[in-house]
Amino acid sequence: MVSCSQLSDPLMPPETLSPVSTQDAGTVVRGACPHDCPDTCATLVSVENGRAVSVAGDPDHPVTQGFLCAKVNRYIERTYHDARLRTPLRRVGAKGTGVFAPITWDAALDEIATRLDSIAASPDGPQAILPYSYAGTMGLVQGESMDRRFFHLLGASRLDRTICSMAGAVGMRMTVGANIGADSEGVPESDLVLLWGTNTLTANPHLWPFVLQARARGAAVICIDPIRTRTAMQCDEWIPIRPGTDAALALGMMHVIFALRLEDTEYMNRYTIGQEALRARVAEWTPDRTAEVTGLPLDTVVALGERFGRARAAFIRVNYGLQRHAGGGMAVRTIACLPAVCGHWRRAGGGVQLSTSANFQFNRTAVGHPEAGPAARTINMIRLGEALTLPDAGVGGPPVQALVVYNSNPAAVAPDRNMVLRGLARDDLFTVVLEHFQTDTCDWADIVLPATTQLEHWDIHFAYGHHYVTLNRPAIEPVGEAKPNSEIFRLIAARMGIAHPMMRDDDLTIIRQSLDSQSPKMDGLSLDTLLEKGWSRLNLPTPYLPYADGGFATPSGKCEFVSERLEQMGFDPVPTYIPPYESVERDPQLVSRFPLTLISSPAHTFLNSTFVNVTSLRRQAKEPEVLLHPADAERRGIAAGAMVTVHNDRGAFLAKARVEPTIREGVVWAPSVWWGKLAGDGANANQTTSQRETDLGHGPVFYDNQVEVGIA
Repeated sequence: MVSCSQLSDPLMPPETLSPVSTQDAGTVVRGACPHDCPDTCATLVSVENGRAVSVAGDPDHPVTQGFLCAKVNRYIERTYHDARLRTPLRRVGAKGTGVFAPITWDAALDEIATRLDSIAASPDGPQAILPYSYAGTMGLVQGESMDRRFFHLLGASRLDRTICSMAGAVGMRMTVGANIGADSEGVPESDLVLLWGTNTLTANPHLWPFVLQARARGAAVICIDPIRTRTAMQCDEWIPIRPGTDAALALGMMHVIFALRLEDTEYMNRYTIGQEALRARVAEWTPDRTAEVTGLPLDTVVALGERFGRARAAFIRVNYGLQRHAGGGMAVRTIACLPAVCGHWRRAGGGVQLSTSANFQFNRTAVGHPEAGPAARTINMIRLGEALTLPDAGVGGPPVQALVVYNSNPAAVAPDRNMVLRGLARDDLFTVVLEHFQTDTCDWADIVLPATTQLEHWDIHFAYGHHYVTLNRPAIEPVGEAKPNSEIFRLIAARMGIAHPMMRDDDLTIIRQSLDSQSPKMDGLSLDTLLEKGWSRLNLPTPYLPYADGGFATPSGKCEFVSERLEQMGFDPVPTYIPPYESVERDPQLVSRFPLTLISSPAHTFLNSTFVNVTSLRRQAKEPEVLLHPADAERRGIAAGAMVTVHNDRGAFLAKARVEPTIREGVVWAPSVWWGKLAGDGANANQTTSQRETDLGHGPVFYDNQVEVGIA
């Protein structure tokens, strides 16, 4: 436990706060975990003589509860890593070789400004410049403030940031009106917990204590996942669904619920529209048909539907993995209908949660100024390979001549990696990367700029698994010559003569601007309150019951079993099942050649490609591996420990075979995302993934991916 007297002065007026106060031995600085995880932990950074010595979870935070994940527990090791970038670099070798020489900040800024000015003044104009970023930090200041202002004022192409959550987010929006769901803090009141397509202990560990409280009160905990993950092993039941068929299971569950008359008719009559159309649709999804499509036993389908219908407050946690296929948005939409059918929204612990993010009503217009600058084309980030190599294949507009990458590592994480690398190899492409380490993407850059980590800058954070805003204070001075993203974009703008006043706002000003919101949910939040405590709950009750009395943010104000908006977009307005692109239903010839479905969700010690270079964490991951069911391994003559190649027409990668019955037959799992250069063959699972888009939200289809596995 940390006493207030140990914290850096929380009441000092922001204007007098230096980025880092003089640190005495034993000083503790409040912060936030910046990584792409629902938990957004509140942290306590211990500093001695100006050096961070430990990072711990805040024991007073209702969700963090004093512990951090296996990854962030190594944050000190990551911050002071020997390979940390400490000075700007200029490429002196061929692209892809990663050979650089140190240069000064002045030289780096001059070269960047000269090249970007030249491209902006060319016949193709500033739209030939493309920013590329995602959630390397989730902070508003370092993730979506000065960068957005700079590119908007410049007139650069805009990036559609779809790589993670958009399919499910749109599915929720079309059903309940916003990406708002059940409150994690209500889970102890649940009498049934469905962890659907989520490896909670890896991807959302701070939900687990609430799940355990529900279990202690008698709730059954069921995991629906093609893989018997470490989470599934801790649950009461594992349901190994066929990948991409989650909507079919939800429809079959509703068939059982209606057949047994377990629905909440009063809730549906008052707070939903389209129930007759829904009843007609689910009538088609008999348990037999559902079992055939999902690959589950008939009894499992019936039992799950009945248990859900008889529960009073069932909690469904869906995660983003189950929407990474052709029908991903519709799958989330269909699952999101279940709590309204049974009226589980009425009670604490009932409902579905994909995200809580839409409750955070920051003034994002003031943060990023999307209205600034001229209109520009938008490029979907998951189609980066096409944008860099096939500009006429769908992205439209001029060829991309400059790429500025920050908070992302597209050379490792973007789909269809072979095409992405071909694009990055272009001699005429000017690439700038802001980074902590020399990642795969840095190896293809012309200029690399050293960025600060979370311990070295200001930021403010929302969450997508709870309802607490968190302030991050810098705990130490920047390592080497590293600078915050916000400052780097200020400097580039100044060097290019972009003198708009918005480019002179400092980080504390941006934080204040973000909190200048008209939403009642943000009432009581201010920089002063966050400086005092470090975090604060949104102005919402605990637990929060968003739809207990209706109040859906849809056009009708009700849960929409029939969506006119979807119909206008050309989709079925009623929940339905959309098979994966690469499935027996849609492409049997392809499946006959590549009969195994590859899932490449994160390894326990990695967060996408972040932390892969932290020695202690990579040692735990050991090496790239692929998990096969014993029956699949036997058919191919693959023994445990053998080196195998995982391949399809898009590419291939090497991995060590793990053979266990902890995965559904016909499915293989390659825990990812490895940096190519840290894998033995220079490749990773994204060698095999495609640039196709989901039904809703233009999201990626990473798990809609058929492969074959053979002895290397």
